[in-house]
Amino acid sequence: MKIGTPLSDNAVRVMLLGSGELGKEVAIELQRLGAEVVAVDRYANAPAMQVAHRNHVIPMTDPQVLNGLIMAEAPHIIVPEIEAIATDALALIEDAGLAKVVPTARATQLTMNREGIRRLAAEELGVPTSAYAFAGSAEELAAGAEKVGFPCFVKPVMSSSGKGQSYVESADQIAAAWDYAEQSGRVAGGKVIVEGRIDFDFEITLLTVRSRDVDGITRTDFCAPIGHRQVKGDYVESWQPQAMSNAALKSAQDIAAKVTDSLGGWGVFGVELFVKGDQVWFSEVSPRPHDTGLVTLGSQHQSEFALHARAILGLPVDVTLREPAASAVIYGGIEATGIAFEGVAEALAVPSSELRLFGKPESYPSRRMGVAVARGADTDQARERAREAASRVKPVKA
Repeated sequence: MKIGTPLSDNAVRVMLLGSGELGKEVAIELQRLGAEVVAVDRYANAPAMQVAHRNHVIPMTDPQVLNGLIMAEAPHIIVPEIEAIATDALALIEDAGLAKVVPTARATQLTMNREGIRRLAAEELGVPTSAYAFAGSAEELAAGAEKVGFPCFVKPVMSSSGKGQSYVESADQIAAAWDYAEQSGRVAGGKVIVEGRIDFDFEITLLTVRSRDVDGITRTDFCAPIGHRQVKGDYVESWQPQAMSNAALKSAQDIAAKVTDSLGGWGVFGVELFVKGDQVWFSEVSPRPHDTGLVTLGSQHQSEFALHARAILGLPVDVTLREPAASAVIYGGIEATGIAFEGVAEALAVPSSELRLFGKPESYPSRRMGVAVARGADTDQARERAREAASRVKPVKA
C-alpha cells in the first residue's frame, strides 16, 4: 500500500468505530505510519478522539447514520474497535468495495455474537470448547443449565467486559441470572449462552497476527502467551509470557490459527483459551487488540497496537518478546466527571514502570481509567511492580 500525507488528497484514511483506550493506542500507531485517522464513538471526548485528526459522535448501532457517516468520510479502511456496531451496514460497505473492513465484515458479525463464534468454533471447525447451550427464555435457560451441569456460567450472547455474566451453582439461581443477562445485554430480548465450567489451571490470551509477508502472502504469527486474572469477566491484571508446556502451546497455536484462518483478513486477534496441563479449550476471540494485551506496551518490541496498525496497512510485523512485563488496572473508584489523578509521580518511581491514563471523560467505581505497565527480571517481579504502581495512583474529584 502507498501511504500518502494526512489531510491531503492522497491520504490513507482510517476510520475507528469505537474510540476507547485500545483505539487510542491504535490511532497513535497509525499516525506514526502516516495514516489519517477519524475516530467515531457514541459519546464525546472519548480517548481516541483526543488524538485523531477528526472525530464524530453517532449512535453506531443505527445503520442509516453509520452508513451516512462512512459515505461522507470515505475511509479506505474501517477498524471496528468495539462490538456494539451495525455490522450489517459494514457488510454492505465491504460488498460494494467502498472500504476494507478490518479484519472482515464477516468476522465482526460473528465475533460480536457469542452464538455465532461458538457455533463456528465448536460445530464447524471442531475445536474443543466447554459444554454449552443457548436459551431465549428463563425456561430454556433452566433446561440448558441441566444439560451442561452445575456450576455453570450464564452470559448474554451480545455483551462485553463481563456485563451480564453470572456464576450459577444451582437451579434456584436461574431466574436471577436470566434477569441480569437481559438487563445487561446489548439488545433487549436477546439470547444467552450457558457454559459448563472447565477445571483449568489458567487462562491465556494468545495474540494472533495475520499479516502480509514480503511475497504478498498472508501469514500467521503468534505473540508469547499472555496470562491474566479476571474478576466478574473483566481483566484486572495480565503478564507476558505465561509459562506453559510445549504441547499446550502448540495446541493453543493450532486452535488460534484454525479460528483466525476461518475469520480471515489482516490484523491482531485476541484469542482467549483455557489451559490445563497439555489440554487447551477455546473460549472467545476478539478481532482486534485485546485489553489484556496492554502488557505488550512493555513486553514486546512492537506492541499489539503497532502490530495491528502495521498488519492492516499491509506492512511487515515483528512479534518478538523483549522482556517479561505485566499490567495492572487503575479503576475510577468514584463517580464523577473530569476527575484528576494523584500519586502519578509516586507510581512512576516504581522501577521500570509506565502509566497510561486513558483520559475518559467520566469515571465510575468499576470503570477502567488507566493501567500501569512494568517490566521485570521475570513475570513475578513485573506483576509486583505493576500492582504497586497502579496502587499508588488515586483518582480524585477535580
